[in-house]
Amino acid sequence: MPPADTGASVVIARSDASTASSLSPLPSSSNVGSDDTRLVPGGSGYRRMSFALFAAGVATFALLYSTQALLPAISGGLGVTADQASWTVSAATGGLALAVVPLSALSERFGRRATMTAALCVAALLGLLVPFAPDLGSLIALRTVQGAALAGVPASAMAYLAEEVRPKALVGAIGLFVAGNAIGGMTGRILAGWVAQAWGWRAGLCAVGALAVVCALTFRLMIPKARHFTPSTVSASSLARTLRAHLTDPLLCRLYAIGALFMTVFGAVYTVIGYRLAEAPFSLPQGVVGSIFLIYLVGTASSAAAGTLVARLGRRGALYLALGTTAVGLLLTVTSSLTAILVGLVLITAGFFAGHAVASSSVSRAATTGRAQASALYQFAYYAGSSVGGTLGAIAFRAAGWEGTVVLGLLAMVAAASITLYATHRAAVQRRLLIAAARR
Repeated sequence: MPPADTGASVVIARSDASTASSLSPLPSSSNVGSDDTRLVPGGSGYRRMSFALFAAGVATFALLYSTQALLPAISGGLGVTADQASWTVSAATGGLALAVVPLSALSERFGRRATMTAALCVAALLGLLVPFAPDLGSLIALRTVQGAALAGVPASAMAYLAEEVRPKALVGAIGLFVAGNAIGGMTGRILAGWVAQAWGWRAGLCAVGALAVVCALTFRLMIPKARHFTPSTVSASSLARTLRAHLTDPLLCRLYAIGALFMTVFGAVYTVIGYRLAEAPFSLPQGVVGSIFLIYLVGTASSAAAGTLVARLGRRGALYLALGTTAVGLLLTVTSSLTAILVGLVLITAGFFAGHAVASSSVSRAATTGRAQASALYQFAYYAGSSVGGTLGAIAFRAAGWEGTVVLGLLAMVAAASITLYATHRAAVQRRLLIAAARR
């Protein structure tokens, strides 16, 4: 097996050689017997699975960030400041972060498919209620519950893919799910923005709720039955042991931190960008501000291409590229040129989605047991990063303008780069130790 497929190459090196050697990836397709019934690209089951999870990703991100493009309108309609309105986004991502671990445990008992179906249905129905919130407090409360309901999708989806898809196709399959997230984030914001421009922000939220209902029904009709899932009862003590094992694993903790830092940047930028573009000198209307999220198409391409990047550059190499791309994009947005700002947003989006796809697929490969909980912890860190980033980005914007938000993003990228550099150093030390031991 080539070096790029060894356990030591999984983004962040483990702290000792024995642990690294025990972390070999799942068998490649070349080592899988002909009786392996897991899904592979080209098969009808794989296509149905991809379409279903794509629809789930669309619904998840459309609902989760449904208020983000509408924040200036919500501020005006409810008479609140940018940092207060930003809580309608942060509350949803925070609710998801808090609920993702408990719901991942339920998925071990009731199945990934059932958990995702229930989560999507509840969240979509709440999406039809959210527009009728009478004030900011009730809107935030409903968004918190909606985010908690959505928590059943991300960790269950990652575990479902790890169980039902052959290892060689795992990065690509997760990339397609992340691409659905990108399309959902884009479609929900654009739809909400244009509907809001014509009929107000509440109508915009209604439109997103209707889209989510369609996606939830599509998911339920298309998702193949799980063939490799074995139900198990997860007790509180066993769950605590599994979580403790994951949280004391240096590799997984670094991956969690990288995911959180990427999402801090993304949450900060896209929570605040609407305010910047709605203000002078740009003064763009609500519909046009919402259309800025067409840039999410770039995220669709970069997340789907994550497997190719990893094959060419290795996992850490792909992360370095994603980090550098995001940082350059942040710097470009400081200018007063609308064209430069749009190019910067393209680079930020491409870098974020590529980094997220690499980090999240690495968690699925690295966790040999308790995959649902490992993925859930990644999702917790990821959405906690979004919640913190959205709130801190709005506070920085209010205190120091757009430049304050950019500084926050650059600090997060420096921290993520430091973690990856440390991993590179540990991997080099580990290789030298293994070579020295082999020569003895």
